Amino acid sequence: MVGIIGARGVGKTTMILQHIKEKLDSKKALYVSADDMYFSEKRLLDLADNFYKNAGEYLFIDEIHKYSDWSRELKNIYDSFPTLKVVFTGSSVLDILKGSADLSRRAIIYKLEGLSFREYLKLFHNYETTVYTLNQIINNEVKLSNIEHPLPLFNDYLKRGYYPFGVENEIDLRLGQIIVQTLESDIPQYANLNVGTSKKLKRLLSIIAESVPFKPNFSKISEMINVSRNSLDDYFTYMEKAGLIGQLRNETSGIRGLGKVDKVYLDNTNIIFNLVGDKSNIGNTRETFFFNQMRVKNEVISSIKADFVIDSFTFEVGGKSKQQNQIEKDGKSFVVKDDIEYGYLNVIPLWAFGLNY
Repeated sequence: MVGIIGARGVGKTTMILQHIKEKLDSKKALYVSADDMYFSEKRLLDLADNFYKNAGEYLFIDEIHKYSDWSRELKNIYDSFPTLKVVFTGSSVLDILKGSADLSRRAIIYKLEGLSFREYLKLFHNYETTVYTLNQIINNEVKLSNIEHPLPLFNDYLKRGYYPFGVENEIDLRLGQIIVQTLESDIPQYANLNVGTSKKLKRLLSIIAESVPFKPNFSKISEMINVSRNSLDDYFTYMEKAGLIGQLRNETSGIRGLGKVDKVYLDNTNIIFNLVGDKSNIGNTRETFFFNQMRVKNEVISSIKADFVIDSFTFEVGGKSKQQNQIEKDGKSFVVKDDIEYGYLNVIPLWAFGLNY
């Protein structure tokens, strides 16, 4: 049993449908969506039983979080049909994590991220590029074969390249729908919130979008949107796990993820351009890209002297005129510059960090 989770729009459904079409015998594979009207009267377990008895081997269940008591039902399917291979997806990371206790020893859970800059180059333009480690990136070992000038492609990625559907030039409409569905449906459904709460979530997201970048003052914000401090903490967590924001924590705790929140970013640069368009602050956009791309494989925390710390390395992010006076000249501090094609010494081009996965 395999679970694939991730934010809305990152390509989970398309990926499993392509896998069925290209890799499997269609007579032995069945795809169902858990929000289908069929399940208003039928149980998943009964469907699996009937499919298994008719020589079915591969059962794909999409939007599993839309099915009530899904965690227990999947557990029963796993225990009842040991040779049946089951793959399920969930658009809401929140619900999957909430119900995964019953499946912890049964299912392998994978998180599907949005496209990296490297994956965008392949999907949108058919350019093959190597995955580079952090050490290779900071040592300026990155090379883009067949791409003489990466900046025009990088700027396009920032606006429409994180979501696979951006290749169809539908980014504004579809991403707007995803944001609304996440705020009005996914989060309230998960947390049992009322309709009025979704309006507060929209207001909170708007505040974050207009900030440069957003340093949370929880007491002030709780007054602005009329919620308690404890509820506000929950709202930030819901939006982070649903793929709308990213929270940058400081190094006050040695335990991953428990440090105090220092800055809050929108999850990715496509959301920035969708919400505030060309009014977006360029510095905020640069930091959002760096954080979004590097957190997939690395623990990224805030820095007292610069912008980010990864392992023992410090990074200050800026434009091509960015000076080095904020960082130490210790061999472990780097200036990450936008608007440059290639790096030198401890200066690294911003786009290179999009090749880490």
